[in-house]
Amino acid sequence: MESWLILLILFHLSSTFTFAIRNNIGFQFHICNTTIQGRYFLSDHNGYVCNALSVNSQSRCCPQTSQRFSCHGCNVLSRCCNSYEYCVSCCLNPVHTSKEQVLKLKIAKPSTARTYASVFEYCAGRCRHSSESVVHENAYLSDFHHCFSLPSNSSTGTDTILPETRLNGINVVVGRQGDSCDLACKSRGQSCVPNKLSVLNHCDIIQKYMSCKGACLASVGSDQPAEVVHDAPKHMNPGSCLYSQTQSILSCDGSHQHTRRLCPCA
Repeated sequence: MESWLILLILFHLSSTFTFAIRNNIGFQFHICNTTIQGRYFLSDHNGYVCNALSVNSQSRCCPQTSQRFSCHGCNVLSRCCNSYEYCVSCCLNPVHTSKEQVLKLKIAKPSTARTYASVFEYCAGRCRHSSESVVHENAYLSDFHHCFSLPSNSSTGTDTILPETRLNGINVVVGRQGDSCDLACKSRGQSCVPNKLSVLNHCDIIQKYMSCKGACLASVGSDQPAEVVHDAPKHMNPGSCLYSQTQSILSCDGSHQHTRRLCPCA
């Protein structure tokens, strides 16, 4: 009889102990916000794009081995893409979208306006539809109709000085293949102006002086802004224009054997 009593007590204690342990266990997953428009692909709020079947079933996040901040199928100049998911991913790149600007934008009419809660909310909404990518309100201007540029009527309090104004007195020169801006300017009896390189380091400015074949790509190099020459190796995207994502490394003496530089001379 005593043995049965002991067994019952032990069973009661073990079940209570187990119950207490389970109550203290907490599995907390970081849940991702994701796009839901596409059938095969989606992008999450971290900027990753992946196949819908590869999404983590618990966190709803794309694998971190996926492409992040990908602009595949996007025209960086117009900020328009032929894929909704890649538009959101490209838009989420801090290089392309300023959090400070986006969170100041108003949604809807003034009487019911609110601001965006996050950059993801802005990108997901902006890439889905835009009045600036349609014609006659029922047809798209082109296949590149997923656009993430700031609305043309937005007012965010940013610097509105036109680049042309900042280039007053500057002679914008297209250098020869492989030449630095120091050489390009010197050949015209002038000198390169280092602090004006950042003014030229924008796709809309580069395309005014170079053909670019419609492509303007983000890169990193002291020889930028520049255009890749047409006989360059294929992996360098011949004919494309390049702007630097790291403005601090722009220099007048930078050069590359397969590019022609855009230079500010005076």
